[in-house]
Amino acid sequence: MRLSSFKYLVRQGWHSMVSNRLMTLASIGVLVACLMITGVAVLLSVNVGSYVDYLETFNEIEFFIDDSAPADVVENLKLQLPLAQNVAFCEYISKAAAVEDMRGWLGENGDVMNDYAGEGNEQNPLPASFRISLTDVSDMANTVQRLQSMGAYAVPAQDGTAVTYNAFYRINSPTELSSTLVNLRRIVSYVGWGLVIVLGVVSVVVISNTIRLTVFARRKEINIMKFVGATNAFIRLPFFVEGMTVGAISALLATGIVGGAYYGLEQALLQPDALWLSEFTRCMLPFFEIIGPLAGGFLLFGISIGGIGCASSIRKHLKV
Repeated sequence: MRLSSFKYLVRQGWHSMVSNRLMTLASIGVLVACLMITGVAVLLSVNVGSYVDYLETFNEIEFFIDDSAPADVVENLKLQLPLAQNVAFCEYISKAAAVEDMRGWLGENGDVMNDYAGEGNEQNPLPASFRISLTDVSDMANTVQRLQSMGAYAVPAQDGTAVTYNAFYRINSPTELSSTLVNLRRIVSYVGWGLVIVLGVVSVVVISNTIRLTVFARRKEINIMKFVGATNAFIRLPFFVEGMTVGAISALLATGIVGGAYYGLEQALLQPDALWLSEFTRCMLPFFEIIGPLAGGFLLFGISIGGIGCASSIRKHLKV
């Protein structure tokens, strides 16, 4: 196809949009609404995911060591636990370090721990422990079982048999919290993608109906073009231009509305009277990090939906 012919067909597509301005505006309005809802769902999903990631950093497991556990067993655990599967970080907290942690937690009343400070203090009632962070919190329950089994050791009995003990006498594991966070992430993801699919189908139907009406209104013109030898591609191109232009305009409008609302929300959360939301604000993705992907996603989604709606309508209703 020559460049002059291509330019002519593009102009024809734009001319058709102007001629059917009411249906064009209706299509843009519906597609903007769909893109806005989709954008809000996606932004909510990624921000909830960011907040869940932040909460997961506090998902520590603490294995408390029995004072009767042999020193060689504890030393062996210091080597084995950091290398265990699904362990991202492992820190050994000695009895003396546990006293200092307690002193810091008590704040101004920390002096009550003075009698228990120092290595080897037999009066120290606090146990040593391992603090462990996981790579994948969704596998917390299985990981806790594996790590607990690593603390098992055998002591020979007088009758020649061996008695099995465990170096860990107690484990603090937020298994229920981790399960809740994983389920929350999954639900938000499913709802977000569900909205994208449903609204995408709605947009395709609306644009298809718009193009179908345009095809019906120009049916005589199309028949004449076929009689004089116009190809199917020559006839279809203006409709594709119309559908994709509607998608691009809708994407730009949706980007301005959703992006502006997100920026306003971000600025509102940074105000002094909103400091009680500081934990969430810290995890909120910055505006200038999301506006580029948001605009690109809207353009890609809008133009694709416009093109798909046009192709669907032409295939079913354009008799060429």
